[in-house]
Amino acid sequence: MHLLKTQVIVNPVSNQGKTQKRWSQIKEALRTFLKEYKYEFTEKPQQAIEISRVAIKEGTELIVGVGGDGTINEIANGFYENQNIINPEAVLGIMPSGTGCDFSRSLNIPSCFKRALEIITQPKTLKIDIGRIRFKSHENKDNERLFLNVTDFGIGGEVVEHMNINRMKHKAAHYFKSVITTFMKYSSKRLLIRIDGKDIPVDDYMIGAVANGKIFGKGMKIAPEAELNDGLFDFILIKKMTKVEFFKNFIKLYMGTHMSHPKVEMLHGKRIEAVSVGDQKVLIEVDGEQLGKLPAVFDIIPHSLLVKSSL
Repeated sequence: MHLLKTQVIVNPVSNQGKTQKRWSQIKEALRTFLKEYKYEFTEKPQQAIEISRVAIKEGTELIVGVGGDGTINEIANGFYENQNIINPEAVLGIMPSGTGCDFSRSLNIPSCFKRALEIITQPKTLKIDIGRIRFKSHENKDNERLFLNVTDFGIGGEVVEHMNINRMKHKAAHYFKSVITTFMKYSSKRLLIRIDGKDIPVDDYMIGAVANGKIFGKGMKIAPEAELNDGLFDFILIKKMTKVEFFKNFIKLYMGTHMSHPKVEMLHGKRIEAVSVGDQKVLIEVDGEQLGKLPAVFDIIPHSLLVKSSL
């Protein structure tokens, strides 16, 4: 049996530093399931991209990420250079060790290290779609990023910014609190949106979620019907709501039962363009990280990345 050349990339500060505290347990589990591997800790943002990219160029066949959604996003970006995949046969494995791990949930990967490693060491893989977003940085520079799970614009970006500014821990209870606090002062954004070249009516929106996976926001089932390999985004638009409407329906986002609400619309497409009308700043959240703002263009790259999954 061929043993894959393996690189493990660990974000020690993920899950409020619990990953580093539990490293001895993680390492023991790795030794049980992976006979040979190299590992490296990240020390700064974006470093996982470069570690992953260098490893794949050196012939590594399996990259295992230990961390949350942001870490896994960085590692996946390292599979590509100039938006082209370096080795189409290289595989991404995930050991969830973050506060949300929403992408792992979309892949049905358990949080237990040993059970996650059972999936990683099985031969089964899934070739998933990935998204590409071109957007404006906070300094108004053109920027690009690949994403695996969900990118949204509107209140989601402001929630993450609120958590960052207030140095809140990125766990579910704090995220929930930040959503409530942000909504109380949030103004819905007037947006011009185009899907596969077709304009939709300008309106005031609270959330625009470009979904490849099903779950975001520490467990919200924003796109309950999304498939990771169908070649299409599920695009969820939620129009402006009153405070009463919002609080009455908020729990439905976690249950995935919000789709029947008259102010919720789901569309499908391969290319989505979003521009704010007027001078409103509309923030973007990419796989749990607040990276920039509209205008933005989202493109899907179908059947692009091999991942270990139980699906």
